[in-house]
Amino acid sequence: MADREDSVAIPEFSFLLQMDPYLKPYEKDFKRRYELLQKQLVRLEETEGGFDQFTSSYKNFGVHRQPDNSLLFLEWAPAAEALFLTGDFNDWEKFSYPYTKKEFGKWELILPAKHDGTPAVGHNTRLKVVVHTKEGGRLYRISPWAKYVNREEKSIVYDWVHWDPPQPYTQIHPRPKKPTSLRIYEAHVGIASPEGKVASYTNFTTNVLPRIKDLGYNCIQLMAIMEHAYYASFGYQVTSFFAASSRYGTPEELKRMIDAAHSMGIVVLLDVVHSHASKNTEDGLNCFDGSDSCFFHSPPRGEHKLWGSRLFNYSSWEVQRFLLSNLRWWMEEYCFDGFRFDGITSMLYHHHGIGTGFSGDYSEYFGLQVDEDSLVYLMLANHILHTLYPDCITVAEDVSGMPALCRGVEEGGLGFDYRLAMAIPDKWIQILKESKDEDWDMGDIVHTLTNRRYGEKCIAYAESHDQALVGDKSLAFWLMDKEMYTNMSSLIPMTAVIDRGMQLHKMIRLLTHALGGEGYLNFIGNEFGHPEWLDFPREGNNQSYHYARRQFNLLETDHLRYHQLYAFDRDMNRTEDQYGWLAAQPGFVSAKHGEDKVIVFDRGHVVFIFNFHPSKSFQDYRVAVEAPGSHLKEHTSVCRTCQVTSR
Repeated sequence: MADREDSVAIPEFSFLLQMDPYLKPYEKDFKRRYELLQKQLVRLEETEGGFDQFTSSYKNFGVHRQPDNSLLFLEWAPAAEALFLTGDFNDWEKFSYPYTKKEFGKWELILPAKHDGTPAVGHNTRLKVVVHTKEGGRLYRISPWAKYVNREEKSIVYDWVHWDPPQPYTQIHPRPKKPTSLRIYEAHVGIASPEGKVASYTNFTTNVLPRIKDLGYNCIQLMAIMEHAYYASFGYQVTSFFAASSRYGTPEELKRMIDAAHSMGIVVLLDVVHSHASKNTEDGLNCFDGSDSCFFHSPPRGEHKLWGSRLFNYSSWEVQRFLLSNLRWWMEEYCFDGFRFDGITSMLYHHHGIGTGFSGDYSEYFGLQVDEDSLVYLMLANHILHTLYPDCITVAEDVSGMPALCRGVEEGGLGFDYRLAMAIPDKWIQILKESKDEDWDMGDIVHTLTNRRYGEKCIAYAESHDQALVGDKSLAFWLMDKEMYTNMSSLIPMTAVIDRGMQLHKMIRLLTHALGGEGYLNFIGNEFGHPEWLDFPREGNNQSYHYARRQFNLLETDHLRYHQLYAFDRDMNRTEDQYGWLAAQPGFVSAKHGEDKVIVFDRGHVVFIFNFHPSKSFQDYRVAVEAPGSHLKEHTSVCRTCQVTSR
């Protein structure tokens, strides 16, 4: 940690401007952002004793057992008239345990231990906060800081459950070092089983982690961990920010799962949602204190009209305490290694990206349309995370192309390590939907794969969960469609559709892996060409789990060709691990031949040759390389064809 928390390095705007002189007119904007960050750090030092203490507020808020087994309850409810605690421990008597009002909208309650010295509220006890509003209303709420919530089988609303196990899980294995080449396996615990049900943390530990390790991925990105009442929201309508989803198991089982991943040398990222929150009231943050604001802006600013969710007030001191402490909680309590920040385009702009097309003109990224409160919050989050945890990894999901998103805060950047290259999967789906094989444009493909800001790392991917959701389908299903039901067996002759589909599936993924970024991402199951699409149980599909699962059983049948795709994905990652092209400089493209449908480039001392022509093969094909020398064949896969050579 730096000697002083209230400062960052001397600003280095000149370096950023040297990389991109077109940013020169906006130098004052970068300086202003940096100054706002500095101002906030100074305020934290003066009022809270620094950001370390401020972001450790999860140790005080909610409920905590004290050394004498008394329980301290602390909440922030500025608009409330009174707060009471009720639950199983007092037979749901509503008014017997009132909170005491403190300054700045805080409320405190101390429950002494019982006569026998045990806590007044035991482990696994259901609780509610009773909120009396200034208008005379009575509300039953879950603590925003609740660390565990669940619901009874026939109930719709979640309950706050006091989680204080007698033998909490303690991590055994240290965090792995930050990988130089990031190969991400994006996963959802609930769908990680062939069975038509919600899968568990224990299932993931036992059955999925070994597959990820075998495939050569060194990072897992976990979706839908933060508790969300609506399963079909895919985890993006969060109701309890500090609670790991109980539908997959207990907090201790999640800790054990992450520890097991660390034992395999795999880092684990949390898909964190700080861009918005569920509008649920009884089991969410919405209207916690009876007001239409509290954690959020008042409507209409505090409502996302497309997502139907609430938008945080990032200028609020207590909201910053809540969200920044939330990041610390996941890092400290569960030993996550970093975060993918979801939906930050909505955070960065007052228009939230709604009805806005980003052309790349720099004027779109500066000025009054930028929400400086949320932008500075993201700078602050990245600065704190990278100061306290030097190996922490942060990934931004942004569709706008905000300049300096992945540059250090000392440059006026937002401080992320990587951004998702979201145009790449869209391009592949567009090609498969709209273009005949003979019409594929090699120049357009190369442009999409290489069109990224110099000095800002990107995560490339051919498809993620977005491409597989209902209304779309997996890359393999776009390529082979209904023939995947009947013609994937090696016991019958390979059809033209399956032959084309399997080869293009391999080529698309390898080309994306090698040329598209400084990291690579695969969504669970797509490594072996998972068929169909994703659809969670909901009213529209009669609550079916049929499409909310991953059919790993397809790999267990030897004669099905899925294992060939799995083996290719594994070998692709292992080859990258050997040569490290993701950590190398961007690829040098020497050919993107439109008529021959050939792409040639070298990166990381490896030469890649792709022939996308649907009917022509080439012999003695002359290619240029960046550096002279002998080139030995390392791996050749006849897939229309792609060839990898090392020198």
